[in-house]
Amino acid sequence: MRFATFTANGATFFGAITKDGAIALNDAFPDQASLYEVIAAGTFEQLTEAAAGREVTHKEFTYEMVMPDVRRILCVGVNFPDRNAEYKDGSEQPKYMSLFPRFASGFTGHDRPLIRPPENHTLDYEGEVVIVIGKSGRRISQEDAYDHIAALTLCNEGTIRDWVRHAKFNVTQGKNWDNSGAIGPWLVPFTDAAQLDDARIQTHVNGELRQDDTLNRMMFPIKREIEYISTFMTLLPGDIIVTGTPTGAGARFEPPKYLAPGDVVEISVEGIGTLRNTVEDEQV
Repeated sequence: MRFATFTANGATFFGAITKDGAIALNDAFPDQASLYEVIAAGTFEQLTEAAAGREVTHKEFTYEMVMPDVRRILCVGVNFPDRNAEYKDGSEQPKYMSLFPRFASGFTGHDRPLIRPPENHTLDYEGEVVIVIGKSGRRISQEDAYDHIAALTLCNEGTIRDWVRHAKFNVTQGKNWDNSGAIGPWLVPFTDAAQLDDARIQTHVNGELRQDDTLNRMMFPIKREIEYISTFMTLLPGDIIVTGTPTGAGARFEPPKYLAPGDVVEISVEGIGTLRNTVEDEQV
């Protein structure tokens, strides 16, 4: 079962996505106004039961960022061996992972355009697997880490490359342009370790394969990410961790292959789905 946030006729809904359309489930959860609130309340597992036997409510709809009201998004940077080598700075594999925050305003939904701002045209793509925390915890062991995951989705962690170099100690300003990235299309319940351990992620731009790797090659596996992050902050239901992108982002080509209006980016993982976005210039 897949669960998404979507709009239709000027209203926003959350619910199940089927081959025939969407099933709005808002009325089944009167105390929760969004997917984020459903997860935060600990009722995410009830979505499947609530959708059973219901008819499709919307055949035409628009996907939104899967959890537009999410409160905390943490991203793991440079998390594949070849990505570290891409920087060509002679550095060894790092002892600790790189982390930075992103905010919901920087993301749009599936089949929606990524927005390239007029200030800078170095808009880049990064295909990544996203985990959504379902059970709170502090100092979570790697052995128990998967027990804290509620769902999986995908991210195009769009970046304005020139702006990540504006300062010495952070990349935040290059990572949070409005609608520069996407998360979706939907949440897939996490029920089996193989969903992550055997996952292969691919990114295509205009049909050309640009990124292709498996999550078992991560320098900091997802279990380690959960362990490390939960050491300094309590992970809460609804928190998002964007787990890292393979080599092959546009900035690493000679010359760079940045995104331009009309481009189509597709990020795919078997068992999760495909996140597809076009690119448009911001209208100012």
